[in-house]
Amino acid sequence: MTLPDKLTISRIFLTFVFMFFLFCGGVLAKSLALFTFLIASFTDFLDGFIAREQNISTDFGKLMDPIADKILILAAFMAFVELKLVPAWMVVIIMLREITITGLRLFSLTKGKVIPADIGGKQKMVSQVASILAILIFLILREAGIKVFGFWTDRTEMIYKDTIFALMLVTTALTVISGVGYLVKNRDVYFNAKHH
Repeated sequence: MTLPDKLTISRIFLTFVFMFFLFCGGVLAKSLALFTFLIASFTDFLDGFIAREQNISTDFGKLMDPIADKILILAAFMAFVELKLVPAWMVVIIMLREITITGLRLFSLTKGKVIPADIGGKQKMVSQVASILAILIFLILREAGIKVFGFWTDRTEMIYKDTIFALMLVTTALTVISGVGYLVKNRDVYFNAKHH
């Protein structure tokens, strides 16, 4: 197994570590959740970089890399729904988009076609990661504000939750737009499949 493939698997393992810390109370646990998410996100960049530099891309990597990404991102968003920080309908839309496009990508691989990430997909990914990081920082500040410094008020809570909602609206919109873009741009993959 190549190093990029090992990094991909480590991202799935780190997702469980991230979830464990996220649901633990205290500033330290929330900080460790943020740190774990940052490491997991870095492995996504690192495995792709090493695979390109050393030209050691594998079928396993092509299959599992996008799946590992979705596991990490969707686990975070579903956790935020459980913590009542993000509306469930937004996460359902994001999940539908990710499942549909990942399915399209995997299906296209069986036809010998690789669907590369486009600018819309990259913007979507950046917005998703930015929203997750913002929410994790919010959780750390809230834990510190309530349990350590005592500065957290109902108004502070409302401002932060309104900010999170606005960020998630942008993220959800970019997710839908990029998904539609992929479907339109690669319509030959599924239209041709119907004829066979």
